Amino acid sequence: MNSPMIYELCKPSQIEPNKTYPAIFVLHGMGSNEQNMLSLVEGLEETFYIFSVRGPLSQPPGFAYFSIQGYGKPHREVFDHAINQLTSFIDYTAEQYPLDLDHLYLLGFSQGAIASMTLGLTLGSRMKGIVALSGYIPGFVKEEYMIKTVDQLSLFISHGEFDNVLPYEWGVESKVFFQGLGAKVIFEAYPEGHTVSLKNRQDFKKWILADLKE
Repeated sequence: MNSPMIYELCKPSQIEPNKTYPAIFVLHGMGSNEQNMLSLVEGLEETFYIFSVRGPLSQPPGFAYFSIQGYGKPHREVFDHAINQLTSFIDYTAEQYPLDLDHLYLLGFSQGAIASMTLGLTLGSRMKGIVALSGYIPGFVKEEYMIKTVDQLSLFISHGEFDNVLPYEWGVESKVFFQGLGAKVIFEAYPEGHTVSLKNRQDFKKWILADLKE
């Protein structure tokens, strides 16, 4: 079976036979690529299989998962297709690699955070947790998507207080939306713009390792 998407894989240096491993699916921002995100998860590869996934659309100087028709409004058809492709990719990795299917995580920045939170809603209990850095949930996802039960889902949502690309308030709205559905949410604000600070990176790594043990 061929992969439905291009990706970079990092994994533990010693793979034990007959053992399964937790996994993180890493999704980049618009104009970035699967290589640029690896520094964010550096050090986690000895614990997790890490799949850094390239967006299918060309968006110089890199790639994107979907296109935008207006402020905070992805093109619906393109967005739907991306979510279906990413779901197929998760299915593919579950067949091809020794993954612990009870401990799958999504980690995304900007567009990647938007896609990650959407996948959390559509996949529900298939996901153990989500790290969403500077994203939002599109209105049509909240209103029209088939949303699964997420009361077993854990989220680390963070946003820069001075984000001039995606407003800080959108991050707060994501927190409130997931909490309203019964998910376990940690929300962190940072005195930053549209970026991931060192403190943010340290915090979500600490969170994901702690959540893994729960």
